[in-house]
Amino acid sequence: MKYIDIFLRLQGIRGAGGHVYRLVDEYINYLAVERGISINTLESYSRDLNRYVGYMESRGISDIRDISSDQVIQYLEELRRNGLVSTSVNRALAALRGFYRYCITGRMIDENPVAHISRAKTWMHLPDTLSEEEIGRILDQPSLESALGLRDRAMMELLYATGIRVTELIMLTINSVDWQTGYLRVLGKGGKERIIPVGQVAYDYLNRYVQEVRQVILKEHGATLLFLNRSGRGLTRQGFWKIVKKYAKKAGVMKKVYPHTFRHSFATHILERGGDLRSVQVMLGHSDISTTQIYTHVTRERLKDIHRKYHPRG
Repeated sequence: MKYIDIFLRLQGIRGAGGHVYRLVDEYINYLAVERGISINTLESYSRDLNRYVGYMESRGISDIRDISSDQVIQYLEELRRNGLVSTSVNRALAALRGFYRYCITGRMIDENPVAHISRAKTWMHLPDTLSEEEIGRILDQPSLESALGLRDRAMMELLYATGIRVTELIMLTINSVDWQTGYLRVLGKGGKERIIPVGQVAYDYLNRYVQEVRQVILKEHGATLLFLNRSGRGLTRQGFWKIVKKYAKKAGVMKKVYPHTFRHSFATHILERGGDLRSVQVMLGHSDISTTQIYTHVTRERLKDIHRKYHPRG
């Protein structure tokens, strides 16, 4: 994406003016031009920082040098009171850390008010997962007699087989698949590439989709994206979410099912069957294994449920 496109896209979430708002603009520009940060991250940071500035200005603070550590903590506590989960609060804190480092380096401020603020405790919110039986029911719903049905089956099989994020799924190209070895090349967060085995079942559906119907859906467009909408162009995250929601409802799965539910289920099922945590970390693309460890809590909770249900003194 060109720099001017990034600039215009961020206009809608920038502040109306003021000294600190201008510093935020400069910082976002720096991230876009000098650091090459993705547009999604730029939007998140811009939104978080402008919310922060708006909070401070609502309390009569318009000069960045007047913001103390106590006021930053009050702001973070306000986020929690407003319903933000710990991971979102930590993301907001990460945005502040980067912003203040930028201001210190540029000698716009002398003291960093977030230097000694630790991350909010990430409460172990267990991710929603589906059982293997529920996953199977959802995967069985698309009609393989139609082009879009075969596409949907291939997409969902691949999502469950690899644990990739929905953004990664819709950005796959025809060349992302190594058809000889059965591996998928994925460009993840921060532009990091990882290689994931596809698995025989997902590979077979993916191969059928490409060989039998992709060209039909493509029509006369020259798109290199692997998965296409009915118009022959790329899918959106919202569009794929609607597909998943439709098949979950059709399968009679009463839980709320999102594309990310497939990712959580992928990790949980591998660990339940004896897979090791480090391998799951690599396949999910987590830079820190502590992020992956939440799935061990999921499997322990399930063991506890089984024990409670079936043990005579459970």
